Amino acid sequence: MDSQAKRRRFLLVMIKPSHYDDEGYVIQWVRSPIPANSLACLYGLAQELQAACALGPDVDLELTAIDETNARVRPERIAQDIARAGDGMVMLVGVQSNQFPRALDLARRLRGLGLTVGVGGFHVSGTLAMLPGVEANVQEVLDLGCFVFAGEAEQGRLAEVLRDALSGRLKPIYNFMDDLPGLEGEPIPNLPLPVMRRTIGATSSFDAGRGCPFQCSFCTIINVQGRKSRRRTPDDIEAIIRANHALGVSSYFITDDNFARNKTWEAIFDRLIHLQEVEKIRIHLIIQVDTLCHRLPGFIEKAARAGVRRAFIGLENISPDNLLAAKKRQNKITEYRAMLLAWKAAGVITYCGYILGFPNDTPERILRDVETVKSELPVDILEFFYLTPLPGSEDHKRLLDQGVWVDPDLNKYDLNHVCTGHPLMSSAEWKGVYRAAWRAFYTPEHVITVMKRAVATRNSPGKVLFLLGWFMGAIDIEDVHPLECGLVRRKARRDRRPERPLQSPLLFYPRYGLETVWKLARWAALYARFSPAYYRLKRQKGRSDYMDAALTPVSDHDEEDLALFQTEEAKDYVVQQRHFADIRTASATASAS
Repeated sequence: MDSQAKRRRFLLVMIKPSHYDDEGYVIQWVRSPIPANSLACLYGLAQELQAACALGPDVDLELTAIDETNARVRPERIAQDIARAGDGMVMLVGVQSNQFPRALDLARRLRGLGLTVGVGGFHVSGTLAMLPGVEANVQEVLDLGCFVFAGEAEQGRLAEVLRDALSGRLKPIYNFMDDLPGLEGEPIPNLPLPVMRRTIGATSSFDAGRGCPFQCSFCTIINVQGRKSRRRTPDDIEAIIRANHALGVSSYFITDDNFARNKTWEAIFDRLIHLQEVEKIRIHLIIQVDTLCHRLPGFIEKAARAGVRRAFIGLENISPDNLLAAKKRQNKITEYRAMLLAWKAAGVITYCGYILGFPNDTPERILRDVETVKSELPVDILEFFYLTPLPGSEDHKRLLDQGVWVDPDLNKYDLNHVCTGHPLMSSAEWKGVYRAAWRAFYTPEHVITVMKRAVATRNSPGKVLFLLGWFMGAIDIEDVHPLECGLVRRKARRDRRPERPLQSPLLFYPRYGLETVWKLARWAALYARFSPAYYRLKRQKGRSDYMDAALTPVSDHDEEDLALFQTEEAKDYVVQQRHFADIRTASATASAS
């Protein structure tokens, strides 16, 4: 009894914040789209410390994980829970720039309740890595009496923070950006099953590796996770799959910015193929890859066998001058069709990111290029983003150094809002063409075309229709980017941005109820609109014989026949690539002789 009475309890509450919509309400869903890997990584590390009694033999570490995209954060309840435990703290984890205002508001409320609070994630890490001194919003967090964490928490760093908190010796800044840890054998990402079940399809997530070798100027990954690839082992990945399989979870989002550049991709795929084909463990994967992944022998074929059902590809643009301006030199428009057709042949649905607002863009040029993508590239899902100077990116630092205006409201840095000026378009024109691009790609006619392509390549038209409808509804019905869109919007009256007025319950709840019913009706009408075409296509004779320019095999005549290569910038690029090819051929011939 005496030894039990002397034990201490320390409650660690880990929160992944959401961010505010344009009306100031937290974006939250009954079921959110994808779980937060940063939360899973930290929770897995904390579980390991919990099992090892890392805070001392007389300290019980207790853990709570909250993903605000699908669960309300209630500061008063958290304060009560920590008070009952006797000690503890809150960590706001994986906070991106667009989530920082919400994180700051939560930190302010939590600190007002006397709690110890820490803030970490991409915004803290990226700004400390790229900007001189401490960025103003990060400084505001420090001024509240919070601590900030930059870098990654593996290799004992989380344990260091927790021990400092337990002993009352927390530092204001933990900066590990100059010492990025290895991942081999580190605790695996994990989340409690109830947290995973609040995502669509009870999806889990993990990072097989971190870092990217490329130099895209709009990217924060390379400045936060570095350009050197650091990887988990195939044994680690197998442990993740087995742990989730035991819970009945089979769907995963691999968060690597570019899984194709993970040097152990083949060993990982081979291990997953064994689990699927020999042990009959069901695995469904979403991965992110670059546009040259098809050049890796066997990559796409093994990806499909390993369970990859969807692949996100950073296509970004079809204009070579725009790609060059963003230092996206690895994207070669001459490879796009071969790459996309290879994914089609493997039965994998492709999502392609497309950025609007490069320096040479105009509304006319953007819409012209969207039509070219529709007709000549076998893309299933095209998702548009504003070119955004994300804090932590080279673009952001350059604009600040040049004194160019960037929007001070971090909540807008979600790739779905204009955050700076453009040399050729006004803000209104840029916003207008952004909406117009969505409308141009997701026409009823093109939705049916994409379904026809799915049938012709023995893919599922139903799954393609579900995703096409999801993206259309996210923009037109929910007014959020599709990557943020979940199932049935939740709104809490009191969880509104402090700068916006708190609505009366008599106004808020009837309006919210009617809005929800109206949205659900529109969602139903959206899918009902395409149901007749879907069933006709399923019964249509000769449906597998469908062919269009996008499905046509790559040929030597593409560069003469396709609109993709007829712009002046594309013609110049093709000439340049042919010149480089001639040089390589001559060099190889000279070496052989």
